[in-house]
Amino acid sequence: MANREEKRNLETIPVGSLGIIALEGCSSLGERIDQYLVKWRTERESEHKDSLAFSGYQRSSYLLSAKVPRFGSGEAKGMILESVRGTDLYLLVDVCNYSLTYRLCGQENHMSPDDHYQDLKRIIAAVGGKARRITVIMPYLYESRQHKRSARESLDCALALQELARMGVDNIITFDAHDPRVQNAIPLNGFETVQPAYQFIKGLLRHVKGLQIDAGHMMVISPDEGGMKRAIYIANVLGLDMGMFYKRRDYTRVVDGRNPIVAHEFLGTSVEGKDMIIIDDMISSGDSILETAAALKARKARKIFVFATFGLFTNGLEKLDRAYEQGIIDKILTTNLIYQTPELLKREWYINCDMSKYIAYIIDTLNHDSSISDLLNPNERIQSIVARYKSGELEG
Repeated sequence: MANREEKRNLETIPVGSLGIIALEGCSSLGERIDQYLVKWRTERESEHKDSLAFSGYQRSSYLLSAKVPRFGSGEAKGMILESVRGTDLYLLVDVCNYSLTYRLCGQENHMSPDDHYQDLKRIIAAVGGKARRITVIMPYLYESRQHKRSARESLDCALALQELARMGVDNIITFDAHDPRVQNAIPLNGFETVQPAYQFIKGLLRHVKGLQIDAGHMMVISPDEGGMKRAIYIANVLGLDMGMFYKRRDYTRVVDGRNPIVAHEFLGTSVEGKDMIIIDDMISSGDSILETAAALKARKARKIFVFATFGLFTNGLEKLDRAYEQGIIDKILTTNLIYQTPELLKREWYINCDMSKYIAYIIDTLNHDSSISDLLNPNERIQSIVARYKSGELEG
């Protein structure tokens, strides 16, 4: 698998000269992606490399310089500091990076998802329609939790998608969208929601030894009925049983913007003595995951591993530290698609799944206007890494 990129049939003419703008909150991920692209394109043999259609194909960096300076009032403007004319442009944005701050009338203000989304629009406006094609890579889809209307309320995610489409964005690539059906808001535009299933399995197998990956020793658990598709996919590719929890809620009350959970009802076969993989799209406060893990432990489950694409950890890490000390959880795996605190990266129970290589594959393939369908279905790669783990070939 090491030379996977060389096996890709990328002889097709690029859509345009490749350009990547990583907004400030996504700069470290952007740099890692850029390093892969530079390496592959330097090594890739192509008889057409020197032709006019491939101009600007091999460069020392594909990152374009852009910034969003702010006035003292907190208002801002987007600026692109080099030419984007005719480029196939990829914009990277992390709307969850609250570590960035700006001055607002002398006060320090932390950037919210709204601020990041506005900055993205400013950069698109600065492009001024001069790019050949614009693709927005927004790993955590802005407002994706407000994806459906059930009362007299705003439909924020659909509005944002339509706004980007009107501004000239051709494709939107996101990861593990809370509800992929939001793409119905922009039926004529490209929208891909990517699952990091392979990276989770690779992260687990690289860091945890002695796992028996079969239906007798392992199970996949969905913490609620909404996340069933994720659990079914992982269970199918690994050949495991699955179970789910049904959250019984009190719909007569609202606490912190949601109906409180009365009980977790479990649906599935016995979990006794088996290792558990709990999979969800995000860990927000962490309460739901810990309740699910505790309920599984009460049913005599063995080790508990949590996979979540986005680790928001909005209430800090103390609860999770306690759960780890008490043996309720063994490992939590989340991706580097959104901001991770230095404290999180130091935790003994935490495994970081790096997504930069995967995103670089997607950008490289799309720039050549080739199909990414094999990248979106990682079944073969998962089978390969499991086989290597079982034969003892996989190194940590």
